[in-house]
Amino acid sequence: MDYRKEYEFWLQDDYFDEETKKELRAIAGDEKEIEERFYRELEFGTGGLRGIIGAGTNRMNLYTVRKATQGLANYILSKGAQEKGIAIAYDSRFMSPEFADEAALCMAANGIKAYVFDALRPTPELSFAVRYLHATAGIVITASHNPPEYNGYKVYWEDGAQVTSPKDIEIIDCVKAVTDYHSVKTMDKQEAVASGLYISIGSEIDDAFIAELKKQIIHPEVIAEVADKISIVYTPFNGTGNVPVRRILKEIGFRNVYVVPEQEMPDPKFTTLEYPNPEDPKAFTLALKLAKEKKADIVLATDPDADRLGIYAYDTKSGEYIPFTGNMSGMVIAEYLLNQKAATGTMPENPALVKTIVTTNMADDITAAYNVKLIEVLTGFKYIGEQIKWFEENNTYQYVFGLEESYGCLAGTHARDKDAVVAVMCLCEVAAWCKKNNKTLWDMMLEMYEKYGYYKEELYTITMKGKEGSEQIAAIMEALRANPPKEFAGWKVLEMRDYKSGKTVNPETGEEGETGLPTSNVLYFNLSDQAWCCARPSGTEPKIKFYMGVKGNSLENANQLVKELTEALKAKIS
Repeated sequence: MDYRKEYEFWLQDDYFDEETKKELRAIAGDEKEIEERFYRELEFGTGGLRGIIGAGTNRMNLYTVRKATQGLANYILSKGAQEKGIAIAYDSRFMSPEFADEAALCMAANGIKAYVFDALRPTPELSFAVRYLHATAGIVITASHNPPEYNGYKVYWEDGAQVTSPKDIEIIDCVKAVTDYHSVKTMDKQEAVASGLYISIGSEIDDAFIAELKKQIIHPEVIAEVADKISIVYTPFNGTGNVPVRRILKEIGFRNVYVVPEQEMPDPKFTTLEYPNPEDPKAFTLALKLAKEKKADIVLATDPDADRLGIYAYDTKSGEYIPFTGNMSGMVIAEYLLNQKAATGTMPENPALVKTIVTTNMADDITAAYNVKLIEVLTGFKYIGEQIKWFEENNTYQYVFGLEESYGCLAGTHARDKDAVVAVMCLCEVAAWCKKNNKTLWDMMLEMYEKYGYYKEELYTITMKGKEGSEQIAAIMEALRANPPKEFAGWKVLEMRDYKSGKTVNPETGEEGETGLPTSNVLYFNLSDQAWCCARPSGTEPKIKFYMGVKGNSLENANQLVKELTEALKAKIS
């Protein structure tokens, strides 16, 4: 792609508005910036778009959103699926309402009815709405937990999950086929409303969504018993979780819920947050301050589109708040659900728990303890949503829970994506159950370590931005494939799985096999002593991620082992 030629086209063509051209004229003397904005089209990947907001082909703006939507509309039309319409939601970020309207009006101009939420809503509610409305597809405008300069665009299909193969590739091809901006359709909003092609949605779906969440409660009587005794601090990180999370907690009976005031209302700048991600300990600074004031039992944070949940739990012995990883909080919910479903006789026939390949192996032990089928899928919650669809279509398993290490899980099948709203509700029920039994969530976690083993996971991330960064990330993956390690500081590689080639290999014997999962740019090393590590470029951020897991005989031992494995991996890629 000739970035200079594209830059000049955007400056000169009448299709682009004056505000866009003004922004581009301001960088006229910065050749590197021009190249960064125009060296490629913003990639429409298997999850949609995500990028920095700004003018240019490699940026999120009205034109790239509209162009991508035209490609999606062409795909829907090619399938003859336009009659059912499309649902659209958005978060609290810069340009989110505008991008949602651009997408809706492009769809409307193509004769596809757009159901647009009247205000910001969580991503899981969009997933729910697609199925509730019997829509063909869904779009949510969000960049999840990225910094404030980002926005994104995720596509869902009629089953309520993000699109998977082969639809994802087919949609990408349709988006790439739209090369002429002038061919992209749009229409006036008032005209679209008058024509019945732009429909505002809201409270009816909110009510139905909340009603579905309540079905996941196992012991309402326990919540009622301790509702006055348990204290909860919550922060929505200035995003979409504020209204639904507070509503569900209030309606199921929790009375002492305190929201961090500085992070309560929508704020696209995320003023009090360096990074609006519940995986970042610094993001909990204000919440922990409030927790100490209120003597809270648990501290909860949802990311801006409310599909990820981070928690801290009070430890009565040390008087400190203990951070839980996504693996830990997911396992606590899983243990409670499986244990109590078994105890109350409500476990369905052929129950299944679904996790991603980089999620804790404690899940293997928990599912074995309750005779629940464990299914592993590639990283990305869309693959968990896909399993739910297959269970229903093939009448095989009954889904009971799904989780991924990156702070996302789903109880129930109301949504087909990770749902922090239902996760908050479930975790608060677990906390109530612990309170009734004179223990804390941290006490429960310690009991689980004693029961299943001291599993510990770590994530090591390298950020490499821009064109050069993409090339460096590709080079790291290529080097690992070309010279695969046979050991990591004493941990022997028992098997290497290359999900890109679909092959597995035993380094000692040379024996090959099949991964059994779809193609993905991921390398997984199964190690001795129940350890493992995995390399994976992020699909949504300019990062390469390295995941590690170990099993120790104590907390201290597990922490030491994962530290040693992390250092060993760093040495291999340096």
